[in-house]
Amino acid sequence: MSNVSLCHVNSVFVICILLFVFVKPNEAYSVKDFGARPDGRSDSTQAFKKAWAWACGSVKPVTLDVPYGRFMVRPMYFSGPCRNRIKLRMKGTIIGPSDYRVLARSSVWLMFYRVNRLTIDGGTLDARGQSFWACRRHFGYCYSGAQSISFVGCNNVVVRGLKSMNSQKSHMSLKSCNNIALTYLTLRAPSGSPNTDGINIQHSNRILIYGSVIKTGDDCIALGPGSRNTIIKRIACGPGHGISIGSMGNTLREDGVQNIIVSNVVFSKTTTGVRIKAWARRTNSFVRNITFRNIVMYNVYYPIIIDQKYCPHNQCPHQNSGVKISNVRYTNIRGTSRRKEAMQFICSPSTPCTGIQLQHIRLTFGNKPAVSTCSYARGTTRGVVYPRSCL
Repeated sequence: MSNVSLCHVNSVFVICILLFVFVKPNEAYSVKDFGARPDGRSDSTQAFKKAWAWACGSVKPVTLDVPYGRFMVRPMYFSGPCRNRIKLRMKGTIIGPSDYRVLARSSVWLMFYRVNRLTIDGGTLDARGQSFWACRRHFGYCYSGAQSISFVGCNNVVVRGLKSMNSQKSHMSLKSCNNIALTYLTLRAPSGSPNTDGINIQHSNRILIYGSVIKTGDDCIALGPGSRNTIIKRIACGPGHGISIGSMGNTLREDGVQNIIVSNVVFSKTTTGVRIKAWARRTNSFVRNITFRNIVMYNVYYPIIIDQKYCPHNQCPHQNSGVKISNVRYTNIRGTSRRKEAMQFICSPSTPCTGIQLQHIRLTFGNKPAVSTCSYARGTTRGVVYPRSCL
């Protein structure tokens, strides 16, 4: 067994993710050894629970295989802390029950709680969310709906090559996690599926998201309060709502977002490209040291936007946003906007945006000139910036 360290170094911060590579695992078992059946009909939940209990309790590093086939699993917890490293090697597909209500009554389908030193390699999750979305379209409320996979309080986790399809709500979420690498993921749900975010992150540190394709009905990636020291690189996003920081300022006392790099991303027909959004209310929250660079926009409705008057469904207090937004850099961004306003900086009169930097921007309104608009935004420009900066 060998340990491989993957580190990214830049002028803002250092992020290191420890990847656990199992060359010769001491023990390896299949979920079929514990009674799981790959026929797509039998309930394999108890078999998966038994398999996890064995793996988590092992004093030696272990590999747990999910072989080819379709394994139906109900909502379940993969609880830690475990005694040693675990590799979940997946070739098959884990599917949700045919009755959407079984998952919809739970907030999470597959929950990893306080698990450290875990690798999930390959495999497919299919939550079969179509019936849940149809219910929401016709009746409005159909239970809360479930995220497909969630990591809470986990450290030193690698997820690579995983496919998630048709999640009822978010495909994946991280909360209170450290040292997480998410690589070569494929996350897919139809553009009209409600609230099917790709990845949601909150209160987590040292996160790497790399080399992934995300096609959803909501944000491809959303970084919420407490997100910090995160690199998002080589992502194809669309359809969906783009990559968002926020929404921020939900409460008076709230952790901020800082030290985020988003680079080498292609947005295709998304609602927004790179967005920072904040509620118009009092708060001590902040967003700072953010870099968006080397980005291509194809027919994006709001390519670049800071919105400190974020107000879905027009249910907002009539206040000014207290979120302090500072040191946000936009470098080498090009492509086309579906609106004439390709850049919008809508900031707060009581807490203006400061330190916005624009460098080498070239965005057009189709084949026509685009414009930029600013409210209470302060910053600088360098090199060619088109549309002309309003800062």
